[in-house]
Amino acid sequence: MARWLPSGPARRAALALLAAAIVSIPLVAQVVQEPVDYDAVYRIKEEGLQRSKAMELMSYSTDVYGPRLTASPYRAAFTEWFKKTVGEWGLANVRTEPIPFGRGWTNERFTAHVVSGQPYPLIGYPKAWTPGTNGPVRGEAVIAIIEDESGFAKFKGQLKGKFVLSMPEREFITPFEPLARRHGAADLASLEQLGDTPQRRRPPMGDRTFREKLMAFYLSEGVAAVLDAGRGETGATMVGAGGSHDPKQPPVPCQVSLAGEHYNRIFRTLEKKIPVTIEMDVRNRFHEKAEAYNILAEIPGTDKADEVVLIGGHWDSWHAGTGAADNAAGFVPMMEAMRILKATGVTLRRTVRLALWDGEEQGLIGSRDYVKKYLADRQTMKLEPGHSKVSAYFNIDNGTGAIRGVYLQGNEAVAPIFRAWMEPLRSLGMTTLSIRNTGGTDHLSFDAVGVPAFQFIQDPVQYGRTYHTNMDTYERIEPNDLMRNAVIVAIFAYHAANREQLLPRKPLPKPVPPGQRPGMF
Repeated sequence: MARWLPSGPARRAALALLAAAIVSIPLVAQVVQEPVDYDAVYRIKEEGLQRSKAMELMSYSTDVYGPRLTASPYRAAFTEWFKKTVGEWGLANVRTEPIPFGRGWTNERFTAHVVSGQPYPLIGYPKAWTPGTNGPVRGEAVIAIIEDESGFAKFKGQLKGKFVLSMPEREFITPFEPLARRHGAADLASLEQLGDTPQRRRPPMGDRTFREKLMAFYLSEGVAAVLDAGRGETGATMVGAGGSHDPKQPPVPCQVSLAGEHYNRIFRTLEKKIPVTIEMDVRNRFHEKAEAYNILAEIPGTDKADEVVLIGGHWDSWHAGTGAADNAAGFVPMMEAMRILKATGVTLRRTVRLALWDGEEQGLIGSRDYVKKYLADRQTMKLEPGHSKVSAYFNIDNGTGAIRGVYLQGNEAVAPIFRAWMEPLRSLGMTTLSIRNTGGTDHLSFDAVGVPAFQFIQDPVQYGRTYHTNMDTYERIEPNDLMRNAVIVAIFAYHAANREQLLPRKPLPKPVPPGQRPGMF
């Protein structure tokens, strides 16, 4: 090398630069590139995009076997179909695991009409875990808005056999924004920033105590039914629970959420001092010997088979629609991802386990039970043997929208790994990593005990106006999104199953003090 070096001060400067370059080489070499198996990526994309079964699975899960309210006896048919379907694909250890829940509930009939003046039918849905009307009932509608206990005296003795309008007229604001939308470049750029830490707000205990007293008052008065205006726009009516799946909780009256437009019409008519008579037939049934359970199936690994990559979403739904966006759009891509992995014949070093969680809508009950049983007790942080064997859990629960990236839940160390895996997925629109936490679904159960757990960033599409409503049906699903989401999940699961090390973890959280609810819930 000395033959081309200059002499004197210039030579010394050149040698210094050369030494600096040589010293820097080991540092660069330490930045190991995460391997990406492009052959497997090609095979997964070809199977998932050319021979997709996603919409067929969606139709069975919704049109045939929806809705799937937790502990409803009708769900047994879905379970048998699931077992048969994934068994034909060659998945192993297909099973159900019971979880503690309570009683089931089903609605068997609902009809409602205004029968005075100019008659018209009413759009509405009974609230879950509420009783029915014991046959057709006809009665007068009354406005009885009770906001505190002083209202009990005002309406005492006036509500027997009445249909009670329990809230003010609902305000409707014309939506000038599009009903559905995709994330734009600015949206995705914003998600890459940390953002503000959301503050958890829980309703005061007094609110729940007053509601129990209010329901007891309605029962003692002998109301025909309690009506409210369901949230939702342009024909969507949001419906949840009006009673409890816990049979030890106090009884409640029949409750019905009406379409806001119909509720408001009755309300305005009554304000004009014009009587309104309603006829309603609500047949609800409680199922005391109900079963709630998680559903699991897997593809066994090879040399690292005792380690696990979990993928999943919740399979329970509310009852007004058929549970398409919430959450067949979550568990169907996971099923399809498993089919793709089997159909392509790719080798998986770790076991890939599919989990369909039950009772998510009632508080992540299924995933919390699994975590406590196999991974860790959130209250004590006593770890089970399985805790050290889970590489990651990947979850979908934000509707039909295309996957655009991953919420990292504050796990900085996985960012370069996911960035490498995402490179061949840029053509599918997946480009964004957000360090932020996102809440409201089953990945929280795993994240709370220190297991790497992630929810995908998805286009909002029209999720906000369909979930928990009568419009949550097959028609609200975007076929291309569903198909691509399954491919993305399969590629992430494949690489997680085959990398040499488990995915990096955040520090273990501290135990939750006695009497305090875990922050994840």
